[in-house]
Amino acid sequence: MDFAKLRNILFFGLLAAITLIFFYILRPFAMPIFWAAVIASIFYPLYQKIKKFLKLENVSVVITLITIFIIIILPLILLSSLLIKESIELYSAIDNSRSEINSNIQQSIGWLKTNPYTKNLNFDDKFWVEKFSEGTKIVTSYIFASARSFTQNSLIFLVMFMIMFYTLFYFLRDGASMLKKLMYLSPLGDKNEQTLYKKFTSTARAAIKGTLVIGLIQGAIGGLMFFIAGVEGALIWGVIMVVSSIIPALGSYVIWVPAGIIMLVLGNVWQGIMILVVGAVIIGTIDNILRPILVGKDTQMHPLLILFSTLGGIVLFGISGFVIGPIFTALLLAFWEMYAHHYRRELSNN
Repeated sequence: MDFAKLRNILFFGLLAAITLIFFYILRPFAMPIFWAAVIASIFYPLYQKIKKFLKLENVSVVITLITIFIIIILPLILLSSLLIKESIELYSAIDNSRSEINSNIQQSIGWLKTNPYTKNLNFDDKFWVEKFSEGTKIVTSYIFASARSFTQNSLIFLVMFMIMFYTLFYFLRDGASMLKKLMYLSPLGDKNEQTLYKKFTSTARAAIKGTLVIGLIQGAIGGLMFFIAGVEGALIWGVIMVVSSIIPALGSYVIWVPAGIIMLVLGNVWQGIMILVVGAVIIGTIDNILRPILVGKDTQMHPLLILFSTLGGIVLFGISGFVIGPIFTALLLAFWEMYAHHYRRELSNN
């Protein structure tokens, strides 16, 4: 028996098993670690400039973290609290207007009964009033339940946020040495490893930048649309649409679809129709058109790959998938490039 071969098999088998167990232990904290890595890769050049100026490593990291908190975290906290406040106010407004809503529905059905084009349709007043009341109740209950769920999960979010920020501190300070250690252990070669790292950072940056640009456009159109329709807090809801648009082909719908339906139920017919039409025709299609172009331009990926990897990433990983999906696709393409330039050439020479 070849004991050297057996020893190698045993060693690499144990190494693989222990590595898998280690990653399984880290699994509950995968998203905080991932976002710490993404944010660190984006803000690392800023950290280097501060460190070069101050000559103090830990102080430079703290200043960078404060900058990140002001630019990213603080606006998200303010918007989240604003969303909860507006949702509760909307719930109260609809709940208090149920009798008015029922009256508007009855008036609308009465108009349909007397209209020469629709009077033969035999509308059942009681049935439709009951159905619209049930629909209103479902909408208001969903709004209230979502706000309550967000509040209840705030403790979990806070813990994950603290883990992310703690990890981010060390990724900024020790990230370069960690990366060098990984590159030393990796058998791919420094050039290929640098390529993978650049793909990771450029794709993450492009996905976030593209999402922000799309969100700003959708939020601006949505805010203007709500202002024209006379929706209270149009500016606030426009800003919330910027955040909700992070989910491709879905995010902004959660704002303008309920708004359009509520306007129709309250009797504001042309306003409700305008919101639903503009939302479906303009806001709903901007994402699918612009995201592949904006992200694909920076990552040099085909628009179809960007679209499907983004949607697939969200299905598998939730909200973080809008970055994770394109990153995995970019890494896959990088590996195929390595194969084309190195391994395929070696096989053809043999």
